[in-house]
Amino acid sequence: MQFSQDGINLLKDIEQVRLEPYDDQTGKRINTWVKGATIGCGHLIHKNEWHLYKGGITKTQAEQLFKEDIAPFVKAVNEAITVPLQQNQFDALLLLAYNIGVAGFKSCSAVKLINDPNANTPYSALEDAWKAWKRSGGRVMQGLINRRNAEWKLYTQAIYAKW
Repeated sequence: MQFSQDGINLLKDIEQVRLEPYDDQTGKRINTWVKGATIGCGHLIHKNEWHLYKGGITKTQAEQLFKEDIAPFVKAVNEAITVPLQQNQFDALLLLAYNIGVAGFKSCSAVKLINDPNANTPYSALEDAWKAWKRSGGRVMQGLINRRNAEWKLYTQAIYAKW
């Protein structure tokens, strides 16, 4: 499956395109690299690529970076999920994967429960497994709670809406 235009639009609305580097934890503009340095539409800047982004990027560069960033997540969802999906479910899973990373996504209880509703996980329900991804830096974050709720509505009700 591929990421739909509705899914792309929602992800861009959630992530918001930022042309200057910022700290993903605080949302504040940064002038030096920090863990969580981000630019464009949620692109995490690795320390060894800081020099490419420290001065900012154009909208065209942000769009190209977004297209490149999405590809491994489309692949990850297609590889990890072994049951048929509706388009809204695929899009919701891609939003989740984009936020928690490929490795986290592939090993998460939500994926296990989608593939096998009787899988042995710490969660009795798929919704609980999905919404467990609400911490950043060890703290529960309201923004992540909101994001998980929006993803869950998309997965279960095909509602493409930000909170």
